[in-house]
Amino acid sequence: MTRSWPFTPFTLDKERLMGKEAKYVVRLTEPERQYLEHLIKSRRVAKAKALRARMLLKADADGPAWTDSQIADAFDVGTATVHRLRQRLVQEGFEAAVTRKALIRTKPRKLDGAQEARLVTIACSAPPQGRSSWTLQLLADKLVELHVVDAISDETVRRTLKKTSSSLGCNSNGSFLQKPTPSSSVPWKTR
Repeated sequence: MTRSWPFTPFTLDKERLMGKEAKYVVRLTEPERQYLEHLIKSRRVAKAKALRARMLLKADADGPAWTDSQIADAFDVGTATVHRLRQRLVQEGFEAAVTRKALIRTKPRKLDGAQEARLVTIACSAPPQGRSSWTLQLLADKLVELHVVDAISDETVRRTLKKTSSSLGCNSNGSFLQKPTPSSSVPWKTR
């Protein structure tokens, strides 16, 4: 059974409806336009930077003045990406729009260099009485006991030791020495 609807379906241009196009209008100066064109023609430029340059040139109100959806279709990106690029240009300036945003570290590191060195020293020392080797939890507890840190998880200890290439099963200096792997190929006979 098919149901007839009392209205005809239609599509809305969400960008124009929400006013995204009018809110952040890209107007490039002549030197900015020349810089972007030079950037595109340059051989040694990051792909993402060249893409942002192309999108800004197409979005220029004094140039082609493409809509967000036209730019998104042409460069195979989302309309939200184009909208954010326009927004960054208007709010933060030309340089911020062209270059990549710097990554912001949300959490500070738990261990600094001296604390990491202390952890490696402990991991390479003799294990506690009654133990054959250090465990990650024992190392974390020892760091707290020695007042190196207030609190630390065994996962942080694991990541730190992995980063420093230290091995919990070390005998002498804590460096991880790989034994050469024997070849699986048949040795060639030479005469």
